[in-house]
Amino acid sequence: MKKFLNSTDSLIAESVAGLVRAHPDLVTASFEPTFVSRKTPATAKVGLISGGGSGHEPLHCGFIGRGMLDAACVGQVFTSPTPDQMIAAAEAVDTGKGILFIVKNYAGDSINFQMASEMLEIENKMVMVDDDVAVESSTFSVGRRGVAGTTIVEKIVGAAAEEGRDLTECKAIADHVNKHCASMGVALTSCIVPAAGRPTFDIAEDEIEMGVGIHGEPGRRREKFKAADAIVSDLLEAILADLKPTRGAEVLLHVNGFGATPLIELYLLFNSAAKILDARGLHIERSLVGNYTTALEMAGASLTLCVLDAEMKRLWDAPVHTAALRWGI
Repeated sequence: MKKFLNSTDSLIAESVAGLVRAHPDLVTASFEPTFVSRKTPATAKVGLISGGGSGHEPLHCGFIGRGMLDAACVGQVFTSPTPDQMIAAAEAVDTGKGILFIVKNYAGDSINFQMASEMLEIENKMVMVDDDVAVESSTFSVGRRGVAGTTIVEKIVGAAAEEGRDLTECKAIADHVNKHCASMGVALTSCIVPAAGRPTFDIAEDEIEMGVGIHGEPGRRREKFKAADAIVSDLLEAILADLKPTRGAEVLLHVNGFGATPLIELYLLFNSAAKILDARGLHIERSLVGNYTTALEMAGASLTLCVLDAEMKRLWDAPVHTAALRWGI
């Protein structure tokens, strides 16, 4: 295993420190317990907090800033942060308008965020993101997993919070977006968790894992490698079967890389997906292509489709300024 490390024990702290040094105008960090928050705290708005295991960057710390998150809790690689981190983050960003926790549906995250929610002496609510249509449960999750649709939820509800919507409204918006998002991924290779030092799973050169999770969990099936158009067709078939969008619907198409897939291939996947959606009479009104919900250095990608309405489009287009997303400013 060759990775840029000083030690596995110091990896997270040094990475967070590097994020802060690279974006000192956007974020600051606390280390006892560890969380990252906006450098300039927001005023008089619902506080949005997410987080999870490291290894999925830029999710979530890369989405802290105007128009998105107020703070994110950082766990060890693929390991949930702890309730004390979540409570400390909430207390740090609370403006008196309440806290909305945005949680990916994994067992550890779900349990720890729920514990923090119950212990916190600040009004709070929680949205559970579960956009992955690949499997209904896995070693990591009970029910559908939360994957790349989380970025879309965080962006849209982030804009709503920024314009002053209250806690109940923000939760309703986040739940609405989650309901209208569906994702599915495919892996060409495994990732290597630094502490383990070996691939999470073994896969032959001529095989792919269809429906893989963002921690390397098994998907729907292991099958032979095939052309990109055929892979995209399989991914979209599962997504469209779940969402059942009507002909003429407007959608956001997000092609997300898992860390080791170059943009030349991600844009090829977008083109393949666009042709299929065009043939189905679906209109791609918004798009996002790149590495946003990664799995360390896994080669592969996921497709996310979000069926849009007018308010969702308006909130997606609203200004955002974070380390990983910036427009309208």
